[in-house]
Amino acid sequence: MMRDAQATQQRLLEAAADEFSAYGIAGARVDRIADAAKSNKAQIYHYFGSKDRLFDAVMNDIVSRTAGKVPITVDDLPGYAGRLFDVYEDDPRIARLATWYRLERVGDPRQLEVLSETIADELTQIRRAQRAGLLASRYRPADLLNLVLHMTFLWAFVFPELQAQFVRTTRGHRRRVLVESVEAMLRPDPAADPEPS
Repeated sequence: MMRDAQATQQRLLEAAADEFSAYGIAGARVDRIADAAKSNKAQIYHYFGSKDRLFDAVMNDIVSRTAGKVPITVDDLPGYAGRLFDVYEDDPRIARLATWYRLERVGDPRQLEVLSETIADELTQIRRAQRAGLLASRYRPADLLNLVLHMTFLWAFVFPELQAQFVRTTRGHRRRVLVESVEAMLRPDPAADPEPS
């Protein structure tokens, strides 16, 4: 019975990820999610409480799985960026969900605990690596992490007017540009501030 409940919840999370990535929180329809998961609306409300909390559960699931698959490697941030790129290329819903999250939760004091914890841990690791001289100190830890994370989403956020220029590029090309860009950003700068804050 417990296995059935877990399987149902996982089907609902997958169907909800598809729906939310296509329509956002406001545009998503609970009845479509239930139909796609071969379930019903009552089960959604039973397991998740509301559409908003279902969206949070989808984001928590994706962040947890991504962080588990691709833990940060401060001694190889270019490689970390490349591995994140692979996850995002394999599941294009992630970039769309992240976009909807940022758009629809602007000014909302609620935060995803798993995302806050993951970011706090990554910042701690970057800060330690910079203090130990393993990472260049040109950027504050938050700036560096933000740059790396946004660079991994680069091609998901290309303007339609520029998209045609990337139609003929390969995944390998896009990945190489990303990794080389992170490598270039991390090269020591003799004029950089000595200590990140």
